Amino acid sequence: MKKILAFALALCMIFALAACGGGAKKEEAAGPFKPNGPVTMIVAYKAGNGTDITARILAKYAEKYVGQTIVIDNQDGGSGSKGWSKLSSSKPDGMTIGFINLPNFNSSIVKKLGTYTIDSFAPICNHVTETSIVVVRADDDRFPDLNALVEYGRAHDGELIASTNGAQASNHIGAQAFANSAGFKYKAVPKGNTNEELTSLLGKEADFCVVKVPDISSMADSVKVLAVFGTERLPELPDVPTLSELGFYKDWLGSSRCIAAPAGVSEEVVKFYEEAFKKAMEDPDYLAESSSFATDYKDAAATTELVKQQQAFTEGLATGFWYD
Repeated sequence: MKKILAFALALCMIFALAACGGGAKKEEAAGPFKPNGPVTMIVAYKAGNGTDITARILAKYAEKYVGQTIVIDNQDGGSGSKGWSKLSSSKPDGMTIGFINLPNFNSSIVKKLGTYTIDSFAPICNHVTETSIVVVRADDDRFPDLNALVEYGRAHDGELIASTNGAQASNHIGAQAFANSAGFKYKAVPKGNTNEELTSLLGKEADFCVVKVPDISSMADSVKVLAVFGTERLPELPDVPTLSELGFYKDWLGSSRCIAAPAGVSEEVVKFYEEAFKKAMEDPDYLAESSSFATDYKDAAATTELVKQQQAFTEGLATGFWYD
């Protein structure tokens, strides 16, 4: 009997040790996520574009907190849809992330430029928020202020030309919102990106355009800002009135640059990058180099809500917003 009891106790000890060993291995396998090699960051525009420039500055400082090299992968084409298609179809292992630009991203879904939806992505954080502005050439004496531009547009309905960053892209949405609220029509000339849009304006191919504040940082002497889309004046443009105070478009309008991963990544992946990019955006060296644009960190939950809100806004433009 004693032999049987001793044998049973020995078996229990063996099973207990095996269970402990198995548990230890499982805990190790389920440890916190860390990238195990270079991280690819997809930018859906060509090198030198505003998103590309700000992404490279962020990546430079984020590498310290990510612990790996961040490689920018420019996927220009299809009004951003080429890059967003590649991001949405990438393996959800945390090794590929990228930027989604609102509301261009939302507009590409409405126009069915790709097969993805907002559910094809896992938002991580917001990086930059930029306010839209109405600009003309600095030497265009016809338009000393916004009211002069509006009066001209009303008197020459359909004759004013506005260059944009693409058909129904963010700056086209801005130009349309302005014209609708001011009661005139214009002709839109879509370009491939904002740089080409401004080149068109400065080359006198267009009369006005809508861009974002950082877009004119290198050409402040060449353009004249007539109005800001918002309910309050901007600190960096204190003398420029808002469209709202002039009696036109009442709400804020602009764009956001968000970082996302393909849908299906684990919560650990989202949390890892959420924290890493927050630290990077608070880094004093990053803040010094990024002073020319508006860093606006939002966590994953807030960014998810922002994407949904912009999708609803963009879908709402389908009725009564655009004209033929």
